Amino acid sequence: MGLDPTDTGTGPVTVRRGVPAGAERQAAELYWGAFGRKLGPALNPPDKAVPFIAAHLNADRAVCALLDGQLVGLAGYQLGGRALTGGSAAAVLRTYGHLRGLHRLLILALFERHPAPGQLVMDGIAVDAGLRGRGVGSLLIEEVAAVAAEQDCREIRLDVIDTNPRARALYERRGFTAVRTEHTPYLRRLLGFGAVTTMHRPVEAKGPRGLRTP
Repeated sequence: MGLDPTDTGTGPVTVRRGVPAGAERQAAELYWGAFGRKLGPALNPPDKAVPFIAAHLNADRAVCALLDGQLVGLAGYQLGGRALTGGSAAAVLRTYGHLRGLHRLLILALFERHPAPGQLVMDGIAVDAGLRGRGVGSLLIEEVAAVAAEQDCREIRLDVIDTNPRARALYERRGFTAVRTEHTPYLRRLLGFGAVTTMHRPVEAKGPRGLRTP
């Protein structure tokens, strides 16, 4: 399967490792644009959530897409105990207050995922709305696959919620297979989704680009 063209008419989209210095706020805005609905109950309002995310990014746990030097997409991943989004419990309590912060910590705990040995956990994809459908997500996935191969991981794992069929379709096109679905109807009113599907994609150690999908 070939990647979709990413020539937008103003230049090609390029992919790099890490969030560029000075682009933390842009990265946080992209991330919130993609996952704000999911994370809202824990981090709302947006004028607090976006600065909080920006202040606690682990910039080396992302691959980024750039167009004319501007950040237009990113994919985070968890490796070595560190993910793209950070922030300690103490930081949450400082930002949101002790009483409200405790409630938010309980919600954030629902999103915690710990990789098994040999796994790289991918933390979703965020792409600028004007560039969706142009292959940027595929470029980001393949760069994450390259990271996984270089780190001798055997597979990439991610979770996708039932209200995001477009993301699931992209993952399936890029070689991910659903391995289990956890139904969480009790979370639908709180978080807006009622099921989470875990997907895996094997990583081949051969070659610098990891798994080559047909």
